[in-house]
Amino acid sequence: MTSKTVAVLPGDGIGPEVLDAALPVIDALGLPLTLEHGDIGWEFWRTEGTPVPQRTWDLIGRSDAVLLGATTSKPGREALADLAPRLREQAPQYVSPIIQLRQRLDLFANLRPVESYLGGTPYRFCVVRENTEGLYAGLDWDQVPEEMWPLVADHPNARISGREATTASVRMLTRHGLDRILRYAFEHARAHGHPRVTLADKPNVLRRSSAYARERLEEIAADYPEIEYEILNVDAVALWMARRPERFGVIVAENMFGDILSDLGGGVMGGLGLAPSANIGANGNYFEPVHGSAPALAGTGRANPLAAFLTVGLLLEHLGFGEAAGQVRDAVSHVTRRRDRVTYDLGGTATTTECAAAVLDACGAVPRAHTAAVVTVGDELLRAVLEDSNAGEASRRLAARAVPVRVRHTVGDDEAAIADAVRSSIGRDDVVVVMGGLGPTSDDVTRVGVARAVGRPLEHREEAWQGVVERLTRFGVAVHEDNRRQGQFPEGAELLPNTNGTAWGCRLDVQGTTVVMLPGPPRECLPMLDAFLRDGLAHLPEPEPVDTVFRRTLGVIEADAAAAVDALVRDLGLRVKPAYRWHYPYVDIRIDCPPGNAAELAKRLDDALGAYVVTDRERTAVQELAELLDARSLALTAEDRVTGGRFAAELAAERRPAEDREPSARVSVTLDADWAGGGPQDHTGTVRLLCTVHEGAREHTGELTVPNRGPEVLAYAAQFAAWTIARRLVEETA
Repeated sequence: MTSKTVAVLPGDGIGPEVLDAALPVIDALGLPLTLEHGDIGWEFWRTEGTPVPQRTWDLIGRSDAVLLGATTSKPGREALADLAPRLREQAPQYVSPIIQLRQRLDLFANLRPVESYLGGTPYRFCVVRENTEGLYAGLDWDQVPEEMWPLVADHPNARISGREATTASVRMLTRHGLDRILRYAFEHARAHGHPRVTLADKPNVLRRSSAYARERLEEIAADYPEIEYEILNVDAVALWMARRPERFGVIVAENMFGDILSDLGGGVMGGLGLAPSANIGANGNYFEPVHGSAPALAGTGRANPLAAFLTVGLLLEHLGFGEAAGQVRDAVSHVTRRRDRVTYDLGGTATTTECAAAVLDACGAVPRAHTAAVVTVGDELLRAVLEDSNAGEASRRLAARAVPVRVRHTVGDDEAAIADAVRSSIGRDDVVVVMGGLGPTSDDVTRVGVARAVGRPLEHREEAWQGVVERLTRFGVAVHEDNRRQGQFPEGAELLPNTNGTAWGCRLDVQGTTVVMLPGPPRECLPMLDAFLRDGLAHLPEPEPVDTVFRRTLGVIEADAAAAVDALVRDLGLRVKPAYRWHYPYVDIRIDCPPGNAAELAKRLDDALGAYVVTDRERTAVQELAELLDARSLALTAEDRVTGGRFAAELAAERRPAEDREPSARVSVTLDADWAGGGPQDHTGTVRLLCTVHEGAREHTGELTVPNRGPEVLAYAAQFAAWTIARRLVEETA
């Protein structure tokens, strides 16, 4: 791809810091971009009388995109006072750099993506704000102009106050402004898989201007029949953004309403430290983290760089580097999900540099993978009357096909809930598997919900209907009118016959996502899913061969293990995604890697965490010790002052019966503990576990300090004792 030029304008406050932290991602991803730095901001106003010097406009003119850090603005009086004395006499008018950029480049669309980076119910929507008119059009008077007075004079407050004591602002909406922002919203929805455009306005109060906006919405929407549209009161939109953000796709609004909703979107996603923005127009663009210059944070090393990374991602997408933009978003998601290297505003202690390093590490470590979503349907699943086994089985099958499940939803027999669950993954995941609710009864509404999610009407498919009739007749079951529902499918869907049951399924492709709709009984849906995975994913690459490096550890917390693993994976230059599982008292580490790297990775992993490794198999320390004792025909005598016999009982349960072996030697051990902060029953403070292996006149003592969190600490003690003994026996023969 041809190299493109980006004008980098660091600006004021924390702007230079966050851009310095984020820009190395360009080199890390190997992108053909030329970065040229320019001048903007308060310092240039103070020393040159303009916050955007002409040389900066020249740079913008020859660039393909503009990346802005942040700029400081002050009121007119303060701005004049801050000027250098030689410039103050000229009394230039201060105009914010943001206003200058928007006006000179005709940047009519402000884009604010909002996504669930901090977990919880997945959502992905954006606010599109019109930049050039609305209540911010500049038609604002401190005294009503004389020619306007007849329009307001009949208002009782205006009559009492008089023209000299009445102010006014005009909300201006034009066909030109409305049409281009609405068309931009629909184009963005189409390109990014959003199924709905919501115009946020105030039609119940601003009746005339909102009615005109509705007219323009309806006319523009006719060119995008696959996308739903609606006009809602802006206050209702604000409420539902906070309560159910997953219901939205693209929210478009005039200038003031968009200003408010876009900042609310930043709050919904966890704060302005995660909020990127883009300003797009006919003559240019600029991309900027939303947080502003935050002068109080400048130089402290506490600024959150994640918004800058996400802003770079928007810029890359705009320039045609869609895959790289996805890598940046995935890396930020990885860091926020882990939470161990985030800044103070997200509950962490990392510095700007440390947080940025985590994102850069993740860009190299997290491969861009295909993903899936699984939706299982049924009130009985929500009530736990039936086990939701389909979700787990589908996840395993998809993972084996190298399409891991990103999110799973269990929803009731509710059309809206099904539609929302499916819609949230369209355009984001490669595959959405929907299982359940395809029978003829009134509570089986999956086909209706899926049709609603993909924006297609239901149509009768005679082939499927005849298949239903044939099966029911074969088993002597009466065919009722309600059964005809089983012949309905979203328009244009490819049918999937059900060889083990009655209800057929279907698949359809929507905005880059394949939606697969299957019946609920496992003996029916799982074979159909296997057939789809075998025949329906030919467009996706076959999974690469991998070896799995597995270690079960004891005595190390997950965050410390992850930090060590991340460092060694980075040093090896591997694009792998380690997985961690904490199950008391163990932390399991699993890394799927190319076969040629497995041996070296295993060696490095043992070098880094060998002091904590119990086994490279999915077995407990007690199981490993039992196998070792049986293989050597060893008897064990334990003086147990901690577990009350639990250790001996667990070990006995794993060993061969005593009559099957004749001991060749005896191992003697002592289990003890030092309870700090209280006694064994207090469950507070910590406990120092001690296991001494007696070897004639010699003794070897292992120790480990763990939280005394509850009765389960005895389970920890039993596993620790087994681990200590097994390690000692292995060391003796090494």
